Amino acid sequence: MNAKSVSLGLGLFSLALGAAELLASRRIAERLSVPGGAGAVKAYGVREVAAGVGLVQAPAHSARVWNRVMGDLLDLGTLAVSARRSPREKAVWGAIGFVAFATALDVLTARALDRTTGKTMPVGA
Repeated sequence: MNAKSVSLGLGLFSLALGAAELLASRRIAERLSVPGGAGAVKAYGVREVAAGVGLVQAPAHSARVWNRVMGDLLDLGTLAVSARRSPREKAVWGAIGFVAFATALDVLTARALDRTTGKTMPVGA
């Protein structure tokens, strides 16, 4: 696995996901019963865009991928609350599965970058 390439791809994905969260925040919040509603989804969108910009600028910095992992955990926590609110809503469970997969990919990529560079913030990488 070329962790730097995967990290760049994760950055581009974050930019696209963040844009979707910013542009369709109300619809996403309603569909997934998000606590905090559209405002929370917009805040998560801003976080995704920031993560994406960071990874596109420096895809070899594993700390930036670890930041995505932390964001994924926040997303999973929010989705867990949504699942309690709407336990039969298939979209919520689909989102949980999607985020769990993304989290696993983020962790694998961050760990690979840690091994490749030997540190979380490589200079000049």
